[in-house]
Amino acid sequence: MAVAMAAGPVALRRAGAAARVLTRGILTRAGRPRHRGPLPRTPWTTRGPPPEVLARMVERRPVRKQVELDTITCAGRQYHIPGLAWPRFPPWDRGWHDPWHSLGPRYEEMPLYKERGCYICHQGVRMLEGVRQAQWLTKTKLVEGLPLSVQSILDNPAHGLQEHEERVKDAISHARFWDTREVAPKRDRFCPVLFEDLIHLCRLMSRKYPALSKRMLARNYRIAATWERESVLLQVRGLNGILMNSMAPIPPVASKEEILATKEHVLETFHPILPTIDLQEVNVYKELNDTGFRDGYPYSHPHTLFFLESAIICPDRFRPEQLRAKMLMFAFGNALAKAKALYGNDPKVLEQPIVVQSIGTDGQLFQFMVFQLNTTDLVSNDGIKNLVWIDSDQKLYETAQCVPKIKKRVVVKPVGIHGFQPDTFKKFLALYLHGTV
Repeated sequence: MAVAMAAGPVALRRAGAAARVLTRGILTRAGRPRHRGPLPRTPWTTRGPPPEVLARMVERRPVRKQVELDTITCAGRQYHIPGLAWPRFPPWDRGWHDPWHSLGPRYEEMPLYKERGCYICHQGVRMLEGVRQAQWLTKTKLVEGLPLSVQSILDNPAHGLQEHEERVKDAISHARFWDTREVAPKRDRFCPVLFEDLIHLCRLMSRKYPALSKRMLARNYRIAATWERESVLLQVRGLNGILMNSMAPIPPVASKEEILATKEHVLETFHPILPTIDLQEVNVYKELNDTGFRDGYPYSHPHTLFFLESAIICPDRFRPEQLRAKMLMFAFGNALAKAKALYGNDPKVLEQPIVVQSIGTDGQLFQFMVFQLNTTDLVSNDGIKNLVWIDSDQKLYETAQCVPKIKKRVVVKPVGIHGFQPDTFKKFLALYLHGTV
């Protein structure tokens, strides 16, 4: 009994300590519990506080004077110290104008600054609506397929287009198998090689047609063409594809009756999308029209533009629809610059239309285009339109198998070229011969 009585106070003290530990951090309030019901109806709860109390509540308190503190930086230490701010030094005056390290004037202070914006199409523009958008910007009517003058070259057996089939296969094998030690060359490697080999095969026709020797390939030249379309100022400028020039222009493809029939054509719109979407808007520009070549250049007439889509990564490569729009814009730009160099800047219907061709490829898929500039009066949708013929998505070959495809220890697809289509090269060669044959 004595042992139990002696242990009683100890147990109570331990229980009290445990209770204090459990209730530590919990705020307790002695007295009556809070009223959990609605507030009592008093003048303050029904009508708000009295005006004098409300005035004291909204009265602005005096602002204490702010004491400016000096920012402690690491300028004196000349190296960064954690916790100290970076110093801000005044701009360094060199004492002379360095064009490589000068911020330059503001856009508003430049002599070529214009209040009116100009929409520029350059080689990096990817048009959202593709060919339809390019048609509206260039006031052009689309005709599917190649024109009759090119089709007659394809159908005439006297040109001997079928004699080059084996050489074309060798050109594909050279680009895909023989030109590199890699197992499978990248597109940026085999696409330019294939183009050079195909152009070489086309040059071999100069033995049969000597007029083909009066051609010249131009690379890295700059084009500039300016026009107005429904109160919108537009420009095509900058680098574009490889241009083949000739001493003589390509004769008009469409007859005068076909040109006059374009008056009835209605251009397609894509409201509510603006036709200038994806074009670069600038305010510092020069309204320039330049073919990219000096006066007196012997090969002054644009013949064919070549666009090589040789990017390795698919997102960096133009889709076929975007590539065709780009081909149309730059073919129009070269034709318009040449027309203004010949006939002046006044908008008019051309007595002698200007024809510019365009070919685009990624090393396997080809796009063919023939553009004819009929008028430089592009402001309104009425009147004569320009014409473009497009033959799209023509494969030169299906696949080039660098490694045999094996299933269940059986070679399903051997190494080599599969699905070769010689008609694609015939169209390539026909466009090369167009204007000479």
